[in-house]
Amino acid sequence: MTKRKALTPDEVKARLQDQGITITQWAADHGYTRNAVYRVLNGFDKAKYGKAHEIAVKLGLKSAARSTHAA
Repeated sequence: MTKRKALTPDEVKARLQDQGITITQWAADHGYTRNAVYRVLNGFDKAKYGKAHEIAVKLGLKSAARSTHAA
């Protein structure tokens, strides 16, 4: 399994811009509020868990962790 390098917020913003997608549009397309996405991108939410973590993973800021839930 190949592990991808996490992107920086500036790299994520540049990638979206290259694709012609605004952050607001990306948020709407993925079911998140614009404010929540901006908080993750600008470092106000550390994205350790919850929706902020989901956003960070989908944007490529963090790699998806392997599931380690105990049964």
